[in-house]
Amino acid sequence: MSSDNTDAKVECTEQPGENKELTGTRKWISENLLLLLTLLGVAFGVAIGFGLRPQHPSKSSIILLSYPGELFMRILKLIILPLIISSLIAGSASLNARLNGRIALRTIVYFLVTSVINAALGVILATAMHPGDPGLKVSRVEVGGEKRSASVLDSLLDLGRNIVADNIFQATFQQAHTDYINTSVRVFNEDTGLFDLIDTTEPVIKYRSGTNTLGIVVFCLAFGTILGTLGQKAKVVIEFFSVIFDVVMKMVTGVIWLTPIGISSVIAGKILSVNNIALVISQLGWFIATVIVGVFIYQLIIMQLIYCIFLRKNPFKFYLGLVQGTLTAFATASTAAALPVTFTLMEDKLKIDSRITRFVLPIGCNINMDGTALFVAVASVFFAQMNSISLGAGELITVCFTSTAASFSSASVPSAALVLLLMVLTAIDIPDQDVFLLFAVDWLVDRFRTTNNMLGDCYAAAVVEKLSKKELMACDAILFQ
Repeated sequence: MSSDNTDAKVECTEQPGENKELTGTRKWISENLLLLLTLLGVAFGVAIGFGLRPQHPSKSSIILLSYPGELFMRILKLIILPLIISSLIAGSASLNARLNGRIALRTIVYFLVTSVINAALGVILATAMHPGDPGLKVSRVEVGGEKRSASVLDSLLDLGRNIVADNIFQATFQQAHTDYINTSVRVFNEDTGLFDLIDTTEPVIKYRSGTNTLGIVVFCLAFGTILGTLGQKAKVVIEFFSVIFDVVMKMVTGVIWLTPIGISSVIAGKILSVNNIALVISQLGWFIATVIVGVFIYQLIIMQLIYCIFLRKNPFKFYLGLVQGTLTAFATASTAAALPVTFTLMEDKLKIDSRITRFVLPIGCNINMDGTALFVAVASVFFAQMNSISLGAGELITVCFTSTAASFSSASVPSAALVLLLMVLTAIDIPDQDVFLLFAVDWLVDRFRTTNNMLGDCYAAAVVEKLSKKELMACDAILFQ
């Protein structure tokens, strides 16, 4: 009898151990299944892209191959607006106005400092690696027309106009920008006594297609902050936006499983649509290498040091937890498109306070463009070297600060940095006719720099949460009471 009981006890003690080991393996696979599938999707997309290039597929075949990726991008873009509105209003309403102000100040300061660091890193690397070769000017194409392009000042003024949207409904599908039109002015000539027509350019404010997410962000922050001061009578409205956020995140949970297919399709289609990859890389390979080296130095060294200094934790564990979002940002080349995935990782996997993520991430995807600052700085020095123009210390400092200013006014859409590059080149008197050279490689470089932007938002949220710990605990205490 006792022997049977002993055997039963031994069996009972062994069985849970075996199940625990089996459960642990299954748990690891289930937690990382999406990441493994996404990595396979990236590899599959690269393999299909380079495998089909020798076959010279038709445009129709490339369109069909890219179609799943196009639908995936459209779904992500569809979710962005309701996600930003609900997250910002619910997040800012859950905090008091003073805490909102402190979080906003810490966030903006962090973004500004890291953008300057990226711009300085870009200048240092471009000066050290010297990617610019005057021989590339042989294939230069002259761009006709006297139409003036917008300056850095115009870009910053447009930033203010988009921050203060004059129509919140128009902001959902249009954004303001400065354009220059050719016009004729009648000027009286005293010598002849007649009026002469003089051709000139005049700045005009126009609207172009694209969601003005910055204006929507500012409006939602103000709306949520004031809503949080109304007390009990605002509870229903706050719960309404919280439920909308939960619904959108449920949608994201389903959409996120389409990531492997979407990424594979996007990468394969992009590789097949490039005319001559070998020629482009042979001409601009050193420029591409300079930008990529800068991206990895910032991500693997500078960003990890910042995390260590403020949080005193293992930064690479945090970094590896964001691999899924990094791959999505790389494939879509848009921080905003990767925002739904970033929210899921930050709140569910990395356990960052939802009040901070809902506040910092939407702001970051609009104004924090670390990778763009790095790219614009490298490209500016690159064009100076290509035109045999020597930049002194003053010009290099100007490149750093104009690149930072331009990055803050950048839109979170693919290839926006090329427009900003024209502004910076104008500020330091470098010919901008050769910018067309970078259009051939921007599809690739843009993906690397977008990962800097996305990771910068996530690390900003972690640092701001740490710096705001006392205020968040005080806020929790008030709610508990």
